[in-house]
Amino acid sequence: MLVDTTGRTPSGPVRRADRALAPDLTRGAMLLIIALANSAGVAFAGEPGLDGAPRGAGRGLTFLLFELAHARGYPVFAFMFGYGIVQLARRQDASGSSPRQVRALLLRRGAWLTVLGFAHAALLYYGDFLGAYGIVCVAMTLLLLRRGDRFHRIVLVIWALSLVELLVAGGIVVHGILTGAGHSPLPVGHVGSLSASSYADSLTARLAEWPAHTLTTLPFVVIAWLGMWAARRRVLERPDRHRPLLVRTAVLGTGIAIAGGLPAALIGAGWLDVDEPTARTALLLHGGSGMFAGPGYVALFGLLAARVTRPDAVVVRALAALGRRSLSGYLFQSVAWLVLLLPFTLDLAGRYADPTAAVLVIAVAVWLCTVLIALRLDDRDRPGPAETVLRRLTYGPRPRRRS
Repeated sequence: MLVDTTGRTPSGPVRRADRALAPDLTRGAMLLIIALANSAGVAFAGEPGLDGAPRGAGRGLTFLLFELAHARGYPVFAFMFGYGIVQLARRQDASGSSPRQVRALLLRRGAWLTVLGFAHAALLYYGDFLGAYGIVCVAMTLLLLRRGDRFHRIVLVIWALSLVELLVAGGIVVHGILTGAGHSPLPVGHVGSLSASSYADSLTARLAEWPAHTLTTLPFVVIAWLGMWAARRRVLERPDRHRPLLVRTAVLGTGIAIAGGLPAALIGAGWLDVDEPTARTALLLHGGSGMFAGPGYVALFGLLAARVTRPDAVVVRALAALGRRSLSGYLFQSVAWLVLLLPFTLDLAGRYADPTAAVLVIAVAVWLCTVLIALRLDDRDRPGPAETVLRRLTYGPRPRRRS
C-alpha cells in the first residue's frame, strides 16, 4: 500500500509498540520490487521494461526481473491498500466516529488521492497508481466496506476463477512452446513520455498516457478486495493465529507467480524461442499470475514478521520506517528516475554496456536512500512529507493547542 492508512490519527502518532509489524515490513521491502520494475521501465521506455537484446549477465537479470519484479510489486500494494481501508475504518469506529463520518473521510481521501495521482503523473511519471487507488478507494467505500462476511466471500470465488483462467492460458503457452516455431520477442508496449527529448514533451505525453494507464490498472480492485477480506480477519495483526493460512497462501501465491512468469522470463532473457501468438499469451500469463504474488508476498512477510524477535534491530526498524512512509518513498523514486534515467537528463543506464545491470544497481541505490531517510525521520518521530500532505488534505489542519 503506497498510502499510509495506519500510521497516525489526527490526534497524534501511534506508538510503535501498538502497531502490527508485518504491514510496515511488507511495504518497505516491496518498495524495492517497485523500484526494480519501474526503473527498468523508465530506462527502456517500455512496459514492462525490457532490453530487447540482453547479453551476458543482462540475460540472467532480465529473467529475475520478470520472475520476481515485473507485475509482482503493485499487487502487494493493492492488497495492502484494501487491508488499510479496513484498518482505517476500524480505528475511526473505535474513536467514536459514525459510519457516515467514516465514509465521508474515506471518500475525501480517495478524492485527494486521485488529485495527487494526476499531479504525480503530469509532473513525474506516467505509470502512476495513486489516481487508481483514489478511484478504487471511493468504489470500495461505497460498495464493499460495510458488507457482511457472506458477501465478501465472493472475492474468493473470483480468485478461484482467475486461477482456472491462468491454467487455461498456461496450457495454451505450453502447447505453443511444444508445437510452434519462430523467434518473436515479447510484445512490450512503448511509452512515449519515457523516450521524449525534453521535459515539456514528456509532460505533454504523460497527460495523454495517464488516463489510459489508470483505466488499465483499475481491475486491481479484485486484489484490494482480497486485502479487505484478510483485514476483516486481522490476518496480519495476528499472524500466529493464522499461520496455516499464511503458509498456504505464501506457497500457493508465490508458486503461481513464479510458474506463470517462467515462459515470459525465458523469452525475455533470450533463452526460449516461440512464435508471436505464444509470446503474446506468455506475456498475458505473466501479468495474470503476477496478481497472485500480492497475497503470496504479503503472507511470506507476515510469516517473517512473526519470527522477528528484535523489532528494535536496525534493519527491521529501517524497513518498517520506510513502510510507514511508503507514499513518500514511492514519490521519491519517481523524482529519482526523472533525474537519473530519462534521455533529457542524466540517462545513466544508457552510458553502460549492460544497461540492465546498471539500472538495477541504480534502483537498489535509490531504494537504500529512501530507507536511510525514513529511518532518520523515524528517529525523530516525524512522518514522511507526502503522508503529512495527504493527512492534512484528508483530516484538515490540526487544531491549535490552547496555552
